[in-house]
Amino acid sequence: MTNSIIDIGVNLMHRSFHEDRDQVVARAAENHVTPLIITGTSLRNSVDAARYAGTYSGKLYSTAGVHPHDAKNCNEETIAKLRELSAMPQVVAIGECGLDYNRDFSPRDVQRKWFGEQIRLALELDMPLFLHEREASADFIGMLKEHRVQNAVVHCFTGTRQELKAYLEMGYHIGITGWICDERRGKHLRELVRMIPLDRLMIETDAPFLTPRDLKEKPKDGRNEPAILPHILQAVAECIGKPADEVAQATTQTAKAFFRI
Repeated sequence: MTNSIIDIGVNLMHRSFHEDRDQVVARAAENHVTPLIITGTSLRNSVDAARYAGTYSGKLYSTAGVHPHDAKNCNEETIAKLRELSAMPQVVAIGECGLDYNRDFSPRDVQRKWFGEQIRLALELDMPLFLHEREASADFIGMLKEHRVQNAVVHCFTGTRQELKAYLEMGYHIGITGWICDERRGKHLRELVRMIPLDRLMIETDAPFLTPRDLKEKPKDGRNEPAILPHILQAVAECIGKPADEVAQATTQTAKAFFRI
């Protein structure tokens, strides 16, 4: 593969990358995976992501937001600080934000409150939203419709046909991970991915999580990393019946346009 591809979701500030973060970025580039977009999942993590991305101008970008798991730690200053971060040129989206009723690490009313605040911030700044949803689609879709959100990517989509249809009708982009490489859990996704127009499709590793199950050589520590994205691209291309190069080019163009990079 000659085209470079963009990993739109890498948890690069995760502790599993502390020892070799620079090497991970280098390995990604060697495998034509560049630029990378680092996911911000809490205020502190978003600050770290923006700072690190700033040292790799044009090669790394980041998002700024608070994941629903961390919503319980939000206070009145959180949004002001996210607003400050968002002014940096390397910060390209608000999120990862949304609702997670699967783990309920933060109370649901608290999740909804701070999701709403981040939606308002993204609309105020005219920035795209980087979204997370798990077992909360009714409230999630309801809130996005209520705020008339148009510019968003549903990251790591693993939902139902009905949910996918709703997101596409709302004009959203869809992020597909190595979940599609899992012959047990990802089976339905292999069919659903055909419904996504190429100008709405983006690919991501969600590293260090979601290491593709069908890798011939498994990473020793089981850690996923952006250099593995071409494997996910290949799986997506096979599912939609298009050449990998065409999918690489399309998803990269889509990501560049969406994140304005």
